[in-house]
Amino acid sequence: MINDIMLKLKSKEVIVYIIVGIMTTIVNFSIYTMLYYFLRIDVTISNIISVIVSILFAYIMNKLFVFHSHCQTLKEVFGECSKFISARIVTMIIEVGGVYLLVNILGQDEFIGKLETQVVVLVGNYLISKFFVFK
Repeated sequence: MINDIMLKLKSKEVIVYIIVGIMTTIVNFSIYTMLYYFLRIDVTISNIISVIVSILFAYIMNKLFVFHSHCQTLKEVFGECSKFISARIVTMIIEVGGVYLLVNILGQDEFIGKLETQVVVLVGNYLISKFFVFK
């Protein structure tokens, strides 16, 4: 059982998924930095725009390079993209709730609480994408 899990974690799909996640984070921070620090756009607006762009970037990259999804119609693309965005909203709620629970209720260190929830969200996003969005 453990060996099967380790093989799955080392699979090309998982490695590419992690690389795409790193790239998505870079896109998010780059756009945020450009908007907020260089163009002096409000912090909330800069954050919203950077999150929207990074989610769309993640969708395209996951579709093309991780899960190799092929849609035949625009309706299929819209449905797939809607599922992806909905899933990311759900895992964002899990992340915010998880950090709140771990830090404010259970008294855990902020960094550790954030790190633990990131692992849950990373695994959750992968599983949701693999079995629900890009099936």
